[in-house]
Amino acid sequence: MRRRSLLVVPSMVALLVSLAATTAGARQATRTSVGRTPVPTNVDVSQRPLNESEESIAVNPTNPNNIVIVTNIGHTEAGITSGMFEAVSFDGGQTWQTSIIGQDPDASTGLGDTCCDPSLSFDSYGNLFFAYLYETENLLPIALSTDGGLTFDVIAKIATIPKRNDTSKRGLFRFVDQPTITAGAGSVWAVVNVGGPIGAFGAPVTGLGQVGDFTGEVVPGTNNCTYGDVAIGPEGQVMSGCNLTESGQGGGKVFVSVDPDGLGPAGFGGRVLVALTHVGGFDFIAPQPDRSVDAEVGLAYDRTGGPRTGRAYVIYTLEHPNESDDTDIYERHSDDDGATWSTPVRVNDDQTTNSQFLPKLSLDQTTGNIAVTFYDARNDLGTGGPGDTDGVPNTDAQVWGAFSTNGGTSFGPNLRISAGTSNAPDSGNGIDYGDYSGLSFYGGVAHPAWSDNSNSTGDNPDGALHQLDIYTAAVPVSAR
Repeated sequence: MRRRSLLVVPSMVALLVSLAATTAGARQATRTSVGRTPVPTNVDVSQRPLNESEESIAVNPTNPNNIVIVTNIGHTEAGITSGMFEAVSFDGGQTWQTSIIGQDPDASTGLGDTCCDPSLSFDSYGNLFFAYLYETENLLPIALSTDGGLTFDVIAKIATIPKRNDTSKRGLFRFVDQPTITAGAGSVWAVVNVGGPIGAFGAPVTGLGQVGDFTGEVVPGTNNCTYGDVAIGPEGQVMSGCNLTESGQGGGKVFVSVDPDGLGPAGFGGRVLVALTHVGGFDFIAPQPDRSVDAEVGLAYDRTGGPRTGRAYVIYTLEHPNESDDTDIYERHSDDDGATWSTPVRVNDDQTTNSQFLPKLSLDQTTGNIAVTFYDARNDLGTGGPGDTDGVPNTDAQVWGAFSTNGGTSFGPNLRISAGTSNAPDSGNGIDYGDYSGLSFYGGVAHPAWSDNSNSTGDNPDGALHQLDIYTAAVPVSAR
């Protein structure tokens, strides 16, 4: 099973991003100016020994100064056999309250013996939903916080899924892996790999702390389709996306399925092919040689009420040619609930054949703009200097990002976000940077969270190029 972790701290940065056309000529013309763009202030949120990786971050729309991060931790410390790291800020990331949550027994939160794979989502009422995995139980626990992440109560422990969407016939999960949770439009939805197909579970939400019972269904056509995402549209429709196949390095297909009425009776429709990726479920690339990567599908729906309301976005990783380690990040969008998709738009603007991987997508529901972040080996040419730690090309990575303010038609110049350069194998983490990173974009400010062992801030207790800590930054963007 692919398990995850998280922790991040945002610091406010005065960074103005000028978004320009993404033609090849425009990319070349802006390359020098991008190089001069100051890297946003980085913050090491975890500052702990051993590894933290697979992070989730969420910004509270009722109080954007309230930011929460959760991440996996290494469980080899004396006395720690379960739990995850949490950091909570109420001043926009200037200061953080940190703790280990979900140790067993854990009377302070009642979360149980948490393992990993955290996923966080705030809704417009200020509810913070938290999906994760247990150490041993094949369950999907879902917790709720109504105080900005200070405390949680488990509101569901889901163990079964309807067979062929017949609620009278229910089957136990074979296993659980990579849950993702999101909230909006009066509902909360979680998707998880339940041992073959993807299971989707939704509940109504009517106010702060007012959450109904979860009901579930199998997403049709998702056997061996995993590492997915979920998004809620403005009318309560729900889109699930996943990566086929679960194993192997070749192949790779991105599918989506849509439930047109969400909590209503319709259920998810048939799957729609979005893209061929050449990225299987375990595709080994030079900067992620131990864990491998998947296409890491990301979804978002525009619920702003603006001109692009109802537009759905998808991002994914594409390798071309197959087994070249030349992986790039692409975006497509749909205005008919996933029935058809735009032509692909390349997000990363480098001119190298190095790897970009583990993308994350977030849509700012105050503007409709989208942000994408990703690990990027473009500066590792194996010749020493910034971007190279070991003299070998395409083994080191930084975190970069890009914004689109025109509905995904194009992206502005890429921005380097991480101040330092990291090397995943040096961490000894086993899962390298993990299976995913974190990003929350709200009120014109993107808050990424990522695993980093550069020690660029000088406060990683393990030093440079050893174990990974969780970093964050605050990256504002202005409309073009």
